[in-house]
Amino acid sequence: MKLRAVLTRSAFVMYFLLACNFSLSAQGPGFNTKGNVLIADQFNNRVIEVNPLNHQIVWQFGNGSSVAGPKSIVGTNDAQRVGVFTLIAGTGIPANGTPDCPNGCQDNRVILINPAGHIMWQYGQTGVAGSGPNQLNTPVQNTWLPNGHVLITDQANERIIEVTLKKQIVWQYGMTGASGCGFNQLNNPNSAELLANGDILISDENNNRVIEVTRQQQIVRSYGSCTGNQLSGAAFASHLPSGNTLITDSNNNRILEVDAAGNVVSTYVTNTRPGSISMPLPTRAVRLKNGNTLISDQFNHQVIEIDPAQNIVWSQGTIGVSGTGFNMLNAPYDAKVVGDYTGLTPPFCRGKSCH
Repeated sequence: MKLRAVLTRSAFVMYFLLACNFSLSAQGPGFNTKGNVLIADQFNNRVIEVNPLNHQIVWQFGNGSSVAGPKSIVGTNDAQRVGVFTLIAGTGIPANGTPDCPNGCQDNRVILINPAGHIMWQYGQTGVAGSGPNQLNTPVQNTWLPNGHVLITDQANERIIEVTLKKQIVWQYGMTGASGCGFNQLNNPNSAELLANGDILISDENNNRVIEVTRQQQIVRSYGSCTGNQLSGAAFASHLPSGNTLITDSNNNRILEVDAAGNVVSTYVTNTRPGSISMPLPTRAVRLKNGNTLISDQFNHQVIEIDPAQNIVWSQGTIGVSGTGFNMLNAPYDAKVVGDYTGLTPPFCRGKSCH
């Protein structure tokens, strides 16, 4: 039976492949190697896997085109390795985001691709913005769930949706197309994470808050508020094993770690680095197994890794300079380490076969 048919018909098989660390023939030296860094290189319209030792690209999806298609991805905001497959959010590019998109370039897909770059599953219609069946509008983040469903942050539709591989929405938070701060409302959500207790952690970006919601749409915990100034542009959040929450406070150009009581226990500011622009607007920060933090410092065009003492121990890209050449990025939006903790809980892989 062809792999494509298996993937579209059975969530169980997909999860089995992931749990068993199923491998296909290598697509090149170093593909899917633990320790490599997977980067959503937003305005270069690509996802790249980088060897951190020599900064070489060992795998890439996206041919750089600003027109969405079977081999292109436009405005990549999120990428996640799912076994040997890669889940990618094709967000699109806003008007004047890049010189070749004066009126904006749409994508509006979440896709799962195999190592050869073939699309095995897709939710959303290529280049079409909408809120109907199998439609998205600016999907900024996607998370593969242990049950084989996909959690999608459908930003311009003001909602978080859980979608099956049969393309059915089985859960939603946020009223489709209606922004607000009331019950079951969001304002430009930017990420969503499944927690170990089954709740969903949401970065409600323009409401300047991070909220934990139950499956019954009840908010049980919140940091920041719609009217306060604790946060400005909550771009990403993840719960840490310590019980603290790591938050990307984008408009304030900083990464915060807060405890369960809401006390700030650490702050890292990205725009005070030598060579930084004034408003780099970082978009992602994930805690790694080694205790370091991987940060996507968007308009500084860099991904950086800092240690607990806040020293930069690794970087990809040249600070303040965009490009497509060696060790160059253009507004990287997301980065994760292959085989490492990515800030998504609970871990997807369990058992003796897990690495």
